Amino acid sequence: MRVAAIDCGTNSIRLLIADVDGERLSDVSRRMEIVRLGEGVDRTGRLAPEAIERTRQALLGYAAEIAELGIDRVRMVATSASRDAKNAGEFRDMVRSVLRVDPEVITGNEEAALSFVGAVHGLTEDPPFLAVDIGGGSTEFVTGVAAVEAASSVNIGCVRMTERHKFADPPTAKQIAAAEKDITAQVDKALAAVPGRLAHTMVGLAGSVTTVAALALDLPGYDAGRIHHATISYDQVAKVTANLLAATVAERRALPVMHPGRADVIGAGALILRTIMERAEKHDVVASEHDILDGIAYGLV
Repeated sequence: MRVAAIDCGTNSIRLLIADVDGERLSDVSRRMEIVRLGEGVDRTGRLAPEAIERTRQALLGYAAEIAELGIDRVRMVATSASRDAKNAGEFRDMVRSVLRVDPEVITGNEEAALSFVGAVHGLTEDPPFLAVDIGGGSTEFVTGVAAVEAASSVNIGCVRMTERHKFADPPTAKQIAAAEKDITAQVDKALAAVPGRLAHTMVGLAGSVTTVAALALDLPGYDAGRIHHATISYDQVAKVTANLLAATVAERRALPVMHPGRADVIGAGALILRTIMERAEKHDVVASEHDILDGIAYGLV
């Protein structure tokens, strides 16, 4: 069966078209656009018209590819920004007009469960797992072996932290300290809800984690094949985080693995990852290119 999964988060919108045969998933197409749907949501509580329009333009391209490739089933989920926004109805109406399907605005725990299924499928490391999905507006923590046993979602993400703490270019020591205090409180809240410290393997998902992994591996360009299931040590994460927070946006954007739309928020994303590793007492993290999109695709069959 050929399916299409779309994940619309605070920072990016992504498409996976895949052929699913039992437990086997074969990629046909993976796409990602930085649309920053959640720009300003933490401050205003609303989705900005220009952010909705950026997302609409990306969806038009996705809809064309879905029509061309002959899809049996389509599911779109929308996460942190569209959960929080007072005008989420405008967003839903836009999606319906472009895709002819309703976006499912899922809860943080539903997001966590889908991410866990996608992340641990095919993983050879020892369970139990702590899967951490660092998004633009929220971060999900999930523990389990083959299925979710505990989950928690907290409102820390690379876009939300960058905006909330008004990061300068580069951020000041005072701004970083304030963000770290905020992140630590939320991470401790999540770890009180899920037994992350008892997990044998930490798995990190989404663009902040994979970008940090690419920098730690010193890749000449973004290479999903080399990043997927790479093990990155805490010391490597700490070094990359320090370098990113000390760099300007222009300097980050010049890094060969950096997506241009991620350069202004990657410092906060790396800080979240480093803090989680510290508070969960993890010496390394396995980076995963498979995440909520894969979970959505499996769920469609």
